[in-house]
Amino acid sequence: MSKFTVEDVKKHNSADDNWLIIDGNVYDVTKFAKLHPGGGAILQKYAGKDATEVFFSLHRTEHLDKYHKRLFKGTIGEPKPPKTDEEKYVSHVPYGEFMHFRKGWTSPFMNESHQKFQVAYRKFVRERLVPEGEEMEETGEYPSNEIYEDMGNFGLLASRVGKICMPFVPHLGITLPTGLEPEKFDYFHEMIAHMEMGVIAPGFNDGLGAGFCIGAPPLLIFGQDKVRSTFGKDVLLGKKKVCLAISEPQVGSDVAGMVTEAKLSECGQFWILNGCKKWITNGCFADIFVVAAKTGEKKGQLTMFAVERCEGITTKQISTSYSKCAGTALIFFENVKIPVDQVLGEPHKGFMCVMANFNHERWFIVCQFLGSLRNICRETMTYVHQRKAFGAPLVKMPVIRQKMAEMISQVEALEASVLNLTHQMNSMDYKTQTIELGGPIALLKYQATRVGTLVSDHTVQIFGGRGITKTGMGMHIERLQRTFKFASILGGSEEVMADLGIRQSLRSMPKDARL
Repeated sequence: MSKFTVEDVKKHNSADDNWLIIDGNVYDVTKFAKLHPGGGAILQKYAGKDATEVFFSLHRTEHLDKYHKRLFKGTIGEPKPPKTDEEKYVSHVPYGEFMHFRKGWTSPFMNESHQKFQVAYRKFVRERLVPEGEEMEETGEYPSNEIYEDMGNFGLLASRVGKICMPFVPHLGITLPTGLEPEKFDYFHEMIAHMEMGVIAPGFNDGLGAGFCIGAPPLLIFGQDKVRSTFGKDVLLGKKKVCLAISEPQVGSDVAGMVTEAKLSECGQFWILNGCKKWITNGCFADIFVVAAKTGEKKGQLTMFAVERCEGITTKQISTSYSKCAGTALIFFENVKIPVDQVLGEPHKGFMCVMANFNHERWFIVCQFLGSLRNICRETMTYVHQRKAFGAPLVKMPVIRQKMAEMISQVEALEASVLNLTHQMNSMDYKTQTIELGGPIALLKYQATRVGTLVSDHTVQIFGGRGITKTGMGMHIERLQRTFKFASILGGSEEVMADLGIRQSLRSMPKDARL
């Protein structure tokens, strides 16, 4: 690697020989001038000079990374030593990182295994998933079979289903990130797994796992041996894709009112499924559908099934606010035959299976959303330091600091709430969680999406025009502004969550409570 001085670079100051310094590195942009979207004149203006400040006032770091190999000549002085994974992937921007990663901070919940797990997981996400996600978010392509299998082999998929699947891991040849022993895996490891996915482009992100995270747990928790050993194994290894099919055109949060129905065949060997499901994430490319259907005359008399894609199942893409690569689907079931050993749980008792699964679904949504919001805090804090207006960085303006204080304090409180609820999950068995945490998790989701609304509003105002532009420095702000309502609606709308949280608490209201 070549070493230069500032004086060396000053000699290359013409249109035919143009070198720049950016962040201590030297780049030859002579030939690149013809390709530069802003024209060659602005490059010529900084020929032979340090262009760090002007570059980062216009571009994101990854824009520089994109052209680094082609244009890089050397460094000013001695090159910086290579960064460790932790140095590369852990931020020290104030409030830009999760609490347990901050210098001098300690956590009652996290240990060394959690931090190692998070760094390894973060590296895989940002090197393997993020680049492909940026391309597919625009093209609308579905995640490839290869990327699903890579996630399976890395242990990412098993990490996102959580403790419930750990007994299966040793038998499947899955190695968890950092070689973590399955018996030491807890809900904080799973929390980390969901949070780290929050940096991925939202449509592609949901294509990678929204259906999996809510569809796989019922297979493993409620499935019979056949379902666990075949469907469960295949989805954990990324060989097959799964989705959860609950919502219908006529039915959203009122799960008990669904009209899709299944009837037992005369031979008693099959259930015959007919009906329609809507807004089913990953439904367009799913191989396995976890479906709830009405199986009795009484309202709420439901049964859950594991249904393999077959004749009689038709899926149609629904266009939403984010990319088509999420595979959001309208699904039709017409006389679909389901073997009786593919019932999840017990016949006619599927309502409780659905409700139990909602806790995990809502918690997963919150964790992933928190990961996105924490990343937004990091980007916004960085931006207000480097963006200048009226001759000073934005952060010098009281109105900007006020907006930052409002959004950061809310995200800090949200993270503390997530940690507390995750600790409770770690301390309870699955049945107890189902009974005790439905209301608190509903209120947590309500809190999270209200915080997201505030963060989206403030950051768009801070970034201005960049906050409503799909590319460039505000690209993640624009994505949040366009898609934060998904978290407010999916898995139960804000209003339903708020009401559920209070209604459930009233069950334990002391009868003799008086003011």
